[in-house]
Amino acid sequence: MRRILRLSGPDTREFLQDLVTNDVRGLDQGAVYAALLTPQGKLIADFFLVPDGDDVLMDLDADRADTVLQRLSLYKLRAKVEIEQTELQVRRGTGDMPEGAFADPRDARLGWRLYGDEGGDDGSDFDRIRVATLVPEWGTELNDDTFILEAGFDRLHGVDFRKGCYVGQEVTARMKHKTELRKGFARVRVEGEAPVGTEIEAGGKVAGRLFTQSGGEGIAYLRYDRAGDDMQAGTARLEMLERI
Repeated sequence: MRRILRLSGPDTREFLQDLVTNDVRGLDQGAVYAALLTPQGKLIADFFLVPDGDDVLMDLDADRADTVLQRLSLYKLRAKVEIEQTELQVRRGTGDMPEGAFADPRDARLGWRLYGDEGGDDGSDFDRIRVATLVPEWGTELNDDTFILEAGFDRLHGVDFRKGCYVGQEVTARMKHKTELRKGFARVRVEGEAPVGTEIEAGGKVAGRLFTQSGGEGIAYLRYDRAGDDMQAGTARLEMLERI
């Protein structure tokens, strides 16, 4: 489930610009995908920012709404920003884009999002699309131990390295300038079945975990140095096809 927050007031965009991972000036062109991090660079929540007149809507997982609302209120101080919960819902689909909808900024194959009184989707298999596009989701692949570069936020247009400072920026920038990430998400071929969260083993060592699966493929979180041809999750055999 999703929850939609509304941010309003003359300081709204400047307030967000100092906090979130992406450049909110992108709201002039449409929806912006971004995240709020801890000072240690770990994920608090990922969300879509959507322009609504002079206001900004924040579309996020319902389980993270209270935490984010509390964190935003803490950072607000004297900024002229009002933050409130709304009754708006989000409808999504992959067919023709309805009037007033916004393209999903992470990947064009994920379609559009429309905000209003009606929620739900058009019946598209979004798990299959997410696996094919290697897009992790909060509550399944993403959690509060996630570092956003290991989750591919740079390729999903969820972080801007030129916008200046934001909470958690220093850690994220250091990770960006490493020679190579040692861990992260990957798209894998899955032969067999394994519950979401099943531990992956390779060469007798723990190599990661297997998450969303659809169409004979899945999203896995892997230690790249241990990922190989002999990976197994329960009784399912895995083969890495693409990594972050």
